[in-house]
Amino acid sequence: MSNLNLNQWLIPRRSFLRGAGATLALPFLEAMSPLRAAVLGGGAFPVRIGLLYMPNGVRADRWTPDGDGSRFKLSPILSPLEKHREDLLIFTGLQNKASFTGDGHYVKTAGWLTGTTITKTTGSAINANGVSMDQIAAAQIGNSTKLPSLELGTEPITSGIDTNVNYTRLYGSHISWKTSTVPLPCEINPRVAFDRLFRAPSANAGKQASADKSVLDLVQSDAKRLQGKLGTADKQKLEQYLESIREVERRIEQEAATLGAGENLPPELLKQMDALDKRISKGMGKASREEELNSRPRFDHTEHCRIMTELMVLAFWSDSTRVASFMFGNDVTGRNFSFLDGVNGGHHEISHHSNDATKLAQYEKINRWHVEQYAGMLDRMSEIKEGDGTLLDHSIIAFGSPIRDGNAHDPKNVPIVVAGKANGGLRTGRHIVSDEGTPLCSLWMGLLDKAGVKTGKLGDATTSLRNLG
Repeated sequence: MSNLNLNQWLIPRRSFLRGAGATLALPFLEAMSPLRAAVLGGGAFPVRIGLLYMPNGVRADRWTPDGDGSRFKLSPILSPLEKHREDLLIFTGLQNKASFTGDGHYVKTAGWLTGTTITKTTGSAINANGVSMDQIAAAQIGNSTKLPSLELGTEPITSGIDTNVNYTRLYGSHISWKTSTVPLPCEINPRVAFDRLFRAPSANAGKQASADKSVLDLVQSDAKRLQGKLGTADKQKLEQYLESIREVERRIEQEAATLGAGENLPPELLKQMDALDKRISKGMGKASREEELNSRPRFDHTEHCRIMTELMVLAFWSDSTRVASFMFGNDVTGRNFSFLDGVNGGHHEISHHSNDATKLAQYEKINRWHVEQYAGMLDRMSEIKEGDGTLLDHSIIAFGSPIRDGNAHDPKNVPIVVAGKANGGLRTGRHIVSDEGTPLCSLWMGLLDKAGVKTGKLGDATTSLRNLG
């Protein structure tokens, strides 16, 4: 039962905590319930769409669950998701036919959410020949939030030419396409992404005094005023929300401090960076200077990814956006995963395992690490209460890769998992095995439909995937 006296006070849904240089959208509170019901109907919550991209495919023989329907056993790679088994839809048999042509990677990555074949070029005039499904959603539901969509990543845009396949590397840095020729770059700096969500534009434009303070300090007066009007349950929700923002802000500052000075980096990382500098200065190897610089590892890739997924959660929780994507790495990433026990080398290199048992074991560990990060995001979303459900219950969070086996660059039967119930629109807890050749875009269309987004055609699909609800 609500703790709110409806005759006393209601909060408009689009309410903010404000201060000099900060604007924090509020999470859903009970004090908003009557107004939310009037806007959304029946007290429903908006459906959020999250898309997490993993490069370089999977170890195929350790990915697919045993059994189908509701009687399935998670595979070794997917086992970190056991806690969320009843929140999942795991798909087998989907493909993007438009990616069958061309190269090993770029056609698949750039067309993952468009279902189209990109135009081959070695220059900067790139063309995906379609709009990505997340941007179709942003165009229809993005006007209801502060940001139409949010694109996050971990690596800067890669330029130059991949001479192995004669494609520009630009294609490997983008999965979101606003138009056929306008990709949306990923924000890789957690602080900049945080500021987009919670700071006023004026703070980013030069008000250093405000920019140097915690956003919670800037809105403290407004927060105290609001808390004095809230009931007990809403006070607790607001405190939980503000504490979560404070924690992410603290972690961002800690990461920035760690990365800010070379002496703070571990000796083994400094040696890697010195080796790269020597290779660059001597002009050795195939890689361009920019590729080498971009391949430098961060101090803690796991923490970087966890901060980014937490920012996605905060964005959905605050309803700052309802559409967000995250690239764990660019296409053909050489990200060094030696920070994992038993792994020695770069992701792309290891994905070309040639059925070598040692490389296959390392490949599986890298896949599992990605699934663990996904599971961590689901953990967080399932902890956040909204009405009678959770933030995860009111969301669609997809995770996967446009390639099945990285060694074969196999575009068929792509690995894809979806979590969340979309406000009851998805019947989860199942492994759905589709007929061979079923378009991946039929899944994208079905998910869009569950979020209230209409599209008559996407890529090679004209109808939604059946049996989702």
